[in-house]
Amino acid sequence: MITRRNLFTTGGAALLGAALLQRSSLAAAPDLAADPGPKTTPPPTDGVAFRPVVTLNGWSAPWRTKEGWKEFHLVAEPVVRELAPGMKANLWGYNGASPGPTIEAVEGEKVRIFVTNRLPEHTTVHWHGMLVPSGMDGVGGLSQPQIPPGKTFAYEFALKKSGTFMYHPHADEMVQMAMGLMGLFIVHPRESNQHRVDRDFAFLINAFDIDPGSHTPKVATMNDFNLWSWNSRVFPGIDPLPVRKGDRVRIRMGNLSMTNHPIHLHGYDFRVTGTDGGWVAPAAQWPEVTVDVPVGAMRAIEFAADEPGDWAFHCHKSHHTMNAMGHNVPTMIGVDPKDIAKRVVTLIPDYMAMGSRGMADMGEMEMPLPPNTLPMMTGRGPFGALEMGGMFTVVKVREGLARGDYRDPGWYDHPNGTVAYEVKA
Repeated sequence: MITRRNLFTTGGAALLGAALLQRSSLAAAPDLAADPGPKTTPPPTDGVAFRPVVTLNGWSAPWRTKEGWKEFHLVAEPVVRELAPGMKANLWGYNGASPGPTIEAVEGEKVRIFVTNRLPEHTTVHWHGMLVPSGMDGVGGLSQPQIPPGKTFAYEFALKKSGTFMYHPHADEMVQMAMGLMGLFIVHPRESNQHRVDRDFAFLINAFDIDPGSHTPKVATMNDFNLWSWNSRVFPGIDPLPVRKGDRVRIRMGNLSMTNHPIHLHGYDFRVTGTDGGWVAPAAQWPEVTVDVPVGAMRAIEFAADEPGDWAFHCHKSHHTMNAMGHNVPTMIGVDPKDIAKRVVTLIPDYMAMGSRGMADMGEMEMPLPPNTLPMMTGRGPFGALEMGGMFTVVKVREGLARGDYRDPGWYDHPNGTVAYEVKA
């Protein structure tokens, strides 16, 4: 972490000013072991006005302006991230978080970003999807020297277009991105009314392979991940999306995992309005209820929140809405395991047979788990177990929410006669 003493040895007075702002601002890093999520949108501290995004389980980086430059400071370092209540992971991130803070600026502004390396190996930062000079592109060995441990580099470039972008290392990528080193970069339009919405949410899609009882991801995993996350959180630890009825809503998603994700919203159809290449012209936007987000890509969707309720929002790959799952579990449907289970329990007292009627009944059972391990299906709703994990949360549309209030409004109170019911013979 940054200290007053080592700042003077790694960047001088300009870096000191940026770092002091980073630590003193109300928008600075929260305690991510607890991670309460956003409550209200913070106003920008200076520069061109814009409506900030709300980063799920995250926050936006503070800045200062100096001689026409908007200055940010990123510190790459080991972090501890709570994936959901009951499980923490040893990750790498920026400014105490994985992902790092969302950088927000305005089209046409000049940004200077100080990057201090507190990792045990060299690193760089690549500005994914952004139009920058070659020497600022962040590919170690190709466009710049690597940033050694303990050193600080500065990146400087003008923001040529608005849109939704990412930042991540282009140095030992397999390890550093598998450890959670990444963040969002939002560039707002120069004209404040262009592409304007009432609520603007953002998150990164990532994944980890962490053995039950362990704390550190296995960085060599290519396919069989067991924790599928949004902003390094899994259900029930992912923030809900509170929305006021009548709001125009945008959700921005960036995929830095190793596979594509069909992201599905219940209760609404939406229009795909942006990619990492830029905004989609109105005539070219297309309606969906599920949008596929490829590897290394961004998607922005928009809809008018005209139907109140609690609406599921999740990846439609079923195994991406589960936690800590095993890939070699036998199917026991139709098999009566009682006799064999009695024999196994004499050898393994905590043994529990897999469901013979499917997996749903296991969601209600108290299965013994190693420390720091999440159950496969977890979370409870107003009608019982939700039987979800991983990439799942809820868009909560309510009447009467204040414009800047992002607190969880609780579960939806369904009007009489609007809930599915049992038909009795």
